[in-house]
Amino acid sequence: MNTMTLWHISVWEFAALAAAAMLVGFSKTAVSGANTVSLAIFAAVLPARASTGVLLPILIVGDVLAVLTYRRHAHWPTLWRLFPAVAGGVVVGTVFLMWADDQIVRMSIGAILLLMAGVTVWRRRKAAADEEPEEVTSRTGRIKARSYGVLGGFTTMVANAGGPVMSMYLLSAGFRKLGFLGTSAFFFLIVNVSKVPFSVGLGLIDGNSLLLDAALAAFVVPGAVIGKLAVDRINQRLFERLVIAATVVGGAQLLLR
Repeated sequence: MNTMTLWHISVWEFAALAAAAMLVGFSKTAVSGANTVSLAIFAAVLPARASTGVLLPILIVGDVLAVLTYRRHAHWPTLWRLFPAVAGGVVVGTVFLMWADDQIVRMSIGAILLLMAGVTVWRRRKAAADEEPEEVTSRTGRIKARSYGVLGGFTTMVANAGGPVMSMYLLSAGFRKLGFLGTSAFFFLIVNVSKVPFSVGLGLIDGNSLLLDAALAAFVVPGAVIGKLAVDRINQRLFERLVIAATVVGGAQLLLR
C-alpha cells in the first residue's frame, strides 16, 4: 500500500469514504449490518485488498463507541459460547483465502448472508422473540451458536463482513434491541482488535493506511450519535426489519458485483 495515502484520493472519493465512516458509526449504535454498504464503498474507492486494512481501524472506533453506549446490555454467556466457534471460522476463512479468488469469495459470502436472512425471517414468523435469550443454554442453542460462530469468523476474516451473520444469529436467538446492540458491540470489538496483528503482518495496515484512518475516524462519531438518537425512536419490529433489510442488501450487492 505504498501509494495508499490521503493525497492520492480525490475530494469526491474522500467524501464517499467519510459518508461510509459515518454509516459505520450509525450501524454500530443503531442498525447492525448496515455497514455492509460501507464495506462496498471502501472496496469501490480503494484497492479491494487495501480497503480491508483501512476499514478495520474505522470499525474498531465504531465498536468502542458502541461498547461505551451499550456496555450494560451485553449478554456474556452468549459471547463465551460464540468465541471458540468464531476462532474456528477464522481458521477456515484463512484456508479458504489460500485458494479462492475474489469472485468466489464475494459470491460465497453473499449467498451465506441471503441464506441467513431467509432462515431468520422463517424462524421469526414461527415464534415471537423472548425477553431474554435463554435458549443459548440448550443443546439446540449451543449448536446454533457454533454454526453461526463459524460463519461469522469465516466472513469477518475474508471480508470484514461478519456483522450480518452475527446479526442474524442474535435475532434468531431472541435478543431484544438493547441486548442485541450491547452483545454485538463487545463481540466485534474483541474480534476486530484480535485481527489487527494479522492485518499488520499481511501489510494491510501501515503508516499510510493509518493516516487515512485518522482523517476518517472523526466521521464515525457523528454517525454513532445519530444512531443512538435514532435507535430510541425505532420499535423492536422495525429494528428487526431494518437489520434483515441491511443484510439482504449486503448479500445481494456481493452477489451482483
